[in-house]
This record gives sequence, structure tokens and C-alpha cells, in this order.
Amino acid sequence: MQIRRRARIVALQALFEIDTAQHEPDVTLRHRLEDTDLPESGVAYATALLRGTLQQIGALDAIIQRIAPEWPIDQMAPVDRNILRLAAYEILYLNDTPAKVAINEAVDIAKLFGSDSSSRFVNGVLGTLYAQRHNWVATPATQAAGGSEPGTPTAGEQSV
Repeated sequence: MQIRRRARIVALQALFEIDTAQHEPDVTLRHRLEDTDLPESGVAYATALLRGTLQQIGALDAIIQRIAPEWPIDQMAPVDRNILRLAAYEILYLNDTPAKVAINEAVDIAKLFGSDSSSRFVNGVLGTLYAQRHNWVATPATQAAGGSEPGTPTAGEQSV
């Protein structure tokens, strides 16, 4: 299995535990990393994914909720919710992975850890996010002008 896939799985497992059991993030991540044999680059990627997702969780949840209003965040299956959070973070905030790769990885991980319908649900939500990503990504010019953070469309942007 590729290093980044393993890193995403570690980040997902930690995020799931933090979300469902309210465990402390650094301790949870450390325990997950002890259970896997990731090289330093994988550890760094898992750490960046988890910390970044946790820092942006409110904005990510707002975006996911706008894309899938019929599925309230707190009523989604926890594994689906956390796969969506991680992938949305990777698509919107990280620039080192093509969005389509992040979506494919999330769908594959949903097949591994989710229900029979998880991969279709994850693919649908992330496909919509990708198609409408210009509504959610704050550009450097927008941020410099005091514009909104991802998750809050600016004036003139189309809301989902």
C-alpha cells in the first residue's frame, strides 16, 4: 500500500476516534502511529492531514452540510463524515495532491471502512465539492482583502 494511502488511513482512524470518543488529538495520533510502520514522510502527511482537518473542522462541516443538506453532519455515519472531512481538507487546503486523486483515495478508503453505500455517498459529495470548489476556496487576493474563509461564500458567489 502506498505511503500516502497509509497516512490517510492513520489520519482517518485518529479523526474517527477523536470524533466519536473525544480523545485528545496528539495522544490519539501518537497511538495510531505506533500501530503502523510509516516512514517519516507518511508520519508528516498524516499529522498535517489530522491537524489541518481539526483546525478547519467548522468550515469543512459547513461546506459538507451545504453540499449534502439532506444528511445532517451529526446524523452521517461517523466513518463517512470523517472521510469527507479529511478529503475536503485535502482538496480545499492542500495543494500537493490533485483533487481527483484525493477523491479517488477517499472513495477507496470508504470501500475499506464504510458501509456498502459509503463509497457512492463519498464520491457524490466530493464530486460536487470539486465541481463547485471555486465557491469554497479563499484565494490569496480574497484573504488579503479581508474576504471570507472557505465555507462562507463571498458576495456574488453562488451558494449550494
